[in-house]
Amino acid sequence: MSGEVTVSKENGLAVVVIDNPPLNVLSHTIFQQLHSVFTALERDDEAVVVLLTTAGTRAFIAGADIKEFPQLMGNTDMKSAVMATHDILAYIAAFPKPTIAVLDGLTYGGGCELALCCDLRIAEEQAQIALPEVKLGLFPGGGGTQRLPRLVGDAKAKEIMFTGEPISAVQAERIGLVNQIVPQGVGMEAAKQMGVKIAGYSLQSLSRIKKAVDEGADLRLQDGIEREADLFVEVFQSDDVREGVSAFLERRPPVFRHR
Repeated sequence: MSGEVTVSKENGLAVVVIDNPPLNVLSHTIFQQLHSVFTALERDDEAVVVLLTTAGTRAFIAGADIKEFPQLMGNTDMKSAVMATHDILAYIAAFPKPTIAVLDGLTYGGGCELALCCDLRIAEEQAQIALPEVKLGLFPGGGGTQRLPRLVGDAKAKEIMFTGEPISAVQAERIGLVNQIVPQGVGMEAAKQMGVKIAGYSLQSLSRIKKAVDEGADLRLQDGIEREADLFVEVFQSDDVREGVSAFLERRPPVFRHR
């Protein structure tokens, strides 16, 4: 796909790259392109795991395109425009395949909020993460006030948003915001290694792990257990379960076909 968002595939991985120099800020157009790319990848049987990265080395994404803010101020139907962006972010967050974001520089504002929609985050050691909207008299409006507290807790999330100051990759890992820190320049390599390992398993089980965790987070424990049981019954009807069990009994590697 042409434009600022491109995708390539290898070894069960789809690598989505945002290229909007110099700092890969998120515009309305880029959000539309992301939606188109992810919609196509949902139907693509070759893509089991999606890696999200950006071009260049200065920033993962340094925020939303502030040049578009004035038109929001004059928009009498601003909430509809905001919710249209939320719909795209929610779609990426609920995407039925594992997603990994590679943070290789400044991860500010909307960039942080987009990364929060991914299942896993790998940060290079030089990455800086922030929700600095308060410095503009704003606050995070791309789901940051909702997704960040669910990940790191209310108090730490409020500190990050109240101060607007960036935290380091080390701090981000300590609070559970990122899963792994790697040296500068090897983030994509580390993500591909993790992605290939995950892509070797059945998408039938991977998608249900994601669904059970995400849906269960909003349920009482017993209701979450009930939902897990429903999904467990579903996965037992898949061809891949039969293959996985047979391979174990026959002492051979399974060959999953994601069916």
